[in-house]
Amino acid sequence: MTDTPLTFGSSASADDAELALLGLIAYQELTSFEHLSSDARLSPTLVDREILGRLAVAEFGHFELVRELIAARGLDPQEVIEPFMESLDEMHRRTKPGDWYESLTKAYVIDGVAGDFYSLIASGLEPEARDLVHQVKRTEANADWLRDRLQLAIADHPERASRMALWGRRLLGEALTQAREIGEKYDYFGALQAEGRGDRGQEMTTLFASLVESHSRRMRQLGMTA
Repeated sequence: MTDTPLTFGSSASADDAELALLGLIAYQELTSFEHLSSDARLSPTLVDREILGRLAVAEFGHFELVRELIAARGLDPQEVIEPFMESLDEMHRRTKPGDWYESLTKAYVIDGVAGDFYSLIASGLEPEARDLVHQVKRTEANADWLRDRLQLAIADHPERASRMALWGRRLLGEALTQAREIGEKYDYFGALQAEGRGDRGQEMTTLFASLVESHSRRMRQLGMTA
């Protein structure tokens, strides 16, 4: 356990930035577990409930993997994770779904953007941490089921499409705002930008453009305009 809380700022080393990213991912996985568990209880069918429960368990397993890596480095996981709790919790308060289908859309959008973001940032990590990030954020199976279930929901009630598309745009805005705020506050992107890869502002512009394009592709798969 460290004697003082960990901080990540403009003078953070690459190691500190890596820990910041791991702390952020750990708490995101824990909150995903909590929200999917809640969504499972509200599922309209037993099959939906079973599958969401399984997805929730997988997210908790991811949380444990990241937590164990932090602990293996001789640090208290709570101290590494705690700085990100307020920001993530506030984002979830601002994006409280109105019904079960908005909950699925939220999982589809937020997890998709987060997975893309972490994977892009992880390119600057040490191999052990980079491999773990890719393992944890490899969510194709989750995304496939969420996409299929949302497509079915729209097919059953086409009027849902416009509401869910509007909701998806709001979620994208919140996810990008949070990513930018956390990145600037803890400067993990700047610290991971090793070996002078280029202008930081241009790197960030390119990264966020990639996030928006990936989100647009996922929404098109639902038959919606992002």
